Order: sequence, then structure tokens, then C-alpha cells
Amino acid sequence: MVAGTGLRLSIVVWAVTRAVLMMCVFRVWEMPGSDVSVDIEVIYQGWYGVLRTGIFPYDDVTWQYPPAAALAVLAPGLLPFLGYAPAFFVLCLLADAAVMGMLLYAVRGGGRGRAGVWVWVIGVPLLGPIVYARYDVMVTAVAVAALLAAARRTRLSGALVGFGALLKVWPVLLLIGTPRGPRTRSTWSAALVTAAGLTMFFAAAMPGALAFLTFQRDRGTEVESLGALVFHLARHFGWHGKARLNYGSVEFLGRHVHAVSALALGLSLLAFAWLVLWRMRARRFSATTPYDAAFAAVLLFTTTSRVISPQYMVWLIGLAAVCVTMRTPRRQLPVLLVLLAAPLTQLEFPIWFSHVVASDKLGVATLTLRNGLLVAATLIACTRLWRETVTDRPATEEEEPEPPAERESALVPG
Repeated sequence: MVAGTGLRLSIVVWAVTRAVLMMCVFRVWEMPGSDVSVDIEVIYQGWYGVLRTGIFPYDDVTWQYPPAAALAVLAPGLLPFLGYAPAFFVLCLLADAAVMGMLLYAVRGGGRGRAGVWVWVIGVPLLGPIVYARYDVMVTAVAVAALLAAARRTRLSGALVGFGALLKVWPVLLLIGTPRGPRTRSTWSAALVTAAGLTMFFAAAMPGALAFLTFQRDRGTEVESLGALVFHLARHFGWHGKARLNYGSVEFLGRHVHAVSALALGLSLLAFAWLVLWRMRARRFSATTPYDAAFAAVLLFTTTSRVISPQYMVWLIGLAAVCVTMRTPRRQLPVLLVLLAAPLTQLEFPIWFSHVVASDKLGVATLTLRNGLLVAATLIACTRLWRETVTDRPATEEEEPEPPAERESALVPG
């Protein structure tokens, strides 16, 4: 009875908070700081006009997304009775509702952690209206579906991962924690076939499908990234670089920026190498390892990114919700740190973004605290993943062989 009341309350809170977010993106309630809706009304809508002609915007350096992202940009056309931006916001709301519905379905039998539903309910409004002003919540919905399907529907899970990777690359990291053996072969092969098939389709059907690779390569250090803190602080000691709109985001331009960008790429390569080493060394895959590994992997690549755009936090909130739902051991602290980083992200963009660009004390302090929380969450999550799967220690119930598939919660009935 109490559990049912808690779930009903979560639905009510979800509805109220999402109504507030919709009022923000529709400008019924004007938020201070930068306007988060401009990208949809100008950039996305511009891409929509090009994509409708059957080609990718390959001469636009702001198009930095894999080919299936075209589907997200074109999707508002499914609601012709609305303008482009309103239709986009409604579709993001539906993606948010889909994640909520999947989490509620996962906990329906009482054997899962209902707190995971609350992680999503609370985490999204903490991040703010940016969630509905980028297509990342749609990608997150696909990733959450893939993880929740992984226990029983390995081919479906793999296909969703492959599709998600063609939407925004990062969902491919969800494959890192699949248990060795038939499940890995089934999931990975389905992901590969789906991704390869979609890539060939887009490459054959629409010119410019792979132009995003060049534009991503040429990106620099964005003002919200971990590496950007070097230049925010250097400005107070005589560095004369500028923060300017470049390759679709506000980046630092000036001496030594290329070196820091290269260092960030090096850190991402080291993160990948660590994940490969972990995969090779891991000896114990429990029922929760796939979720733990996915969360740690996405944390690694978010933290070492040259960008760390605010919408990246949507990925982490979605994966954190799945981890808590699946009762992953000792993940409470990294999840809490991600939730604490969410409102700080909303402060640094859009509310205090002018302070961040100016590198003043308020902007630098906010950004330092947000990035520090992400670094701490990453280190803790990775350290615990290694200890639980690699380091010798006495076995516990959490490390018993994975339960039979029929006892796992399925995302899709039947």
C-alpha cells in the first residue's frame, strides 16, 4: 500500500515538474540567463529545412551528429498542427514520459528499487529546461530501453544500442558490461548489424551522412569542460585568449588551447584503454554489472570530453535511474554526486552563463564545483566497479552467478 502510494506520488510530482519545464521552454515563465530555446528555433529548424530535401547539412560545421540524428531533427514534422519548436518540445516531453513509464514498469513487481523512479523524477527538473531544448532526452530514452531490455531480450537490447549509437554515439558504451559468452555475442552482434545497416542506408540515401566526423575532429575546448578550467583560471593571471562562438558552441580561442584540447582527447583515449583493461581483467559479472559498467563508462567519457554540454547530464541521470532501479551495490554516492551536479549545471547554463563566459569568480566557482563533482563521481564509480569485479575478495551474495533469465524483469512483455 505504501509502495503504491509512493509510485502514485512520483507520477504526480513528475506531472507538476514537467508542466513547469514546458512553461519555461514555451516562455510562459521566463528564466534568467541565456535562452535555451534558441538552438531549436534557429539551428535545428535550419537543419530541418535542409534534411527535408534529402541531404545532410554537410556544409554546416554545427552539424556534428551521426546520421540517425536526422530522425530526431525531422521528427517534429510528425506534428504538422504545431510549429517546429513547439512540436520538438512536445516530443521531448513524450521521450521523458517514456523513460518514466519504463522505470515504473521495471519496478511494478516490487523486486526492484523504486528510488530509481525518483532519481528520474527529481533529476530532470534539477537540470532544468535544457532537457526539452535538445534531443538528448530522446537518446536517453533509447539507452534506458536498451539497458532495461538487456536481462532477457539481448537482441532487442543490442539493436537499441546500435540505433542509439547512430543517434549520438555514446550509447555504444552500454555494451562494455555485458557478461561474457552468449549474451555478449548476441547483444554485440545485434548492435553491430543495426549500426552498420543504418549507416549504409543513410550513406546511400542521403549525401553527407558522415560529414559529422570531420566537424567533431575540429572542435576545441568548450568553456564548460574540465579542460576549460585551465583557461578560466589563466585569465586571472594574464592569459589573453577569448571565449567565442566556434563550431556551434562557446569555445576558448588563443595560445595553448590546442594543447589542452589534445590533452582532453588523450584522457578520453586513456579512459577507453581503462575500460578495455577492465573488460579483460573482470572475473565476476553479477546481475548488476552491466548497469554499473554502463554508468561508469558514460561518466568517464562525459568528464573527459572537450565539451561537457549541459544536456550531457541527461544521459547520466537516466543511467543513474536505471542503476538505482536495478539495486546496483554501492552506487548511491556516485548517483548522489550526479544529482548534486545537475542544479549546478543549470546555474552555469543558462542562468549564470554570462559569468562563465566572462570567467568571473561566480562563474569559475560554479563550474569548478560542478566539474569537481563529476570527477569525484567518475573516480568513485570506476574504483568500485574494479574492486567488485576484478580485485580478489570474499564472495558475497551480490557476486553470485546471474539469476536465470526468466526471473529478470523484462522491458517488453512477451
